[in-house]
Amino acid sequence: MSAAGGGHTLGVTIEIPEPYGPELDSFRKRYSSEPDPMPAHVTILPPIDVDADVMAAVVAHLSEVAATTRPFRLRLRGSGTFRPVSPVVFVNVVDGIASCEQLERNVRSGDLAVESRFPYHPHVTVVHGAPEDELDRAFSDLADYSASMVISGMMLHEITDGEWTLVREFPFGG
Repeated sequence: MSAAGGGHTLGVTIEIPEPYGPELDSFRKRYSSEPDPMPAHVTILPPIDVDADVMAAVVAHLSEVAATTRPFRLRLRGSGTFRPVSPVVFVNVVDGIASCEQLERNVRSGDLAVESRFPYHPHVTVVHGAPEDELDRAFSDLADYSASMVISGMMLHEITDGEWTLVREFPFGG
């Protein structure tokens, strides 16, 4: 599965829709000199290297997963952190966790069946790798954050020339 030469680095996400995505992006810019280049999102499959010859199968697999997935409510509330293990502050997913977990399991199968470094924990990263005082400020500022939305699809991204680019959107159909 690993890319050697003719491979692709892919990731699968749920993008946080307007008005909440741009709102969270503004928080991300406030706390980081290098904000995440992807719009606010819940990661379903973190970056993975795949060989070029399986790209068509990956797209077919994600199309099938999306076709059998029903739209679901996602509610975000309050801040969380992975410190001291990782210098990350995020917004918690408090409703829709089971739907995210099921989607992650379904995506992480077939040609994308790879082991994860960490147990899956749906969240929206706001700050990563900032100084401790910035992490503390973000954690405090986002403590009362709340948003609710319907998620109706997922996205496949690829790193191209060092930047994440959208390859394709997969609307849910179930």
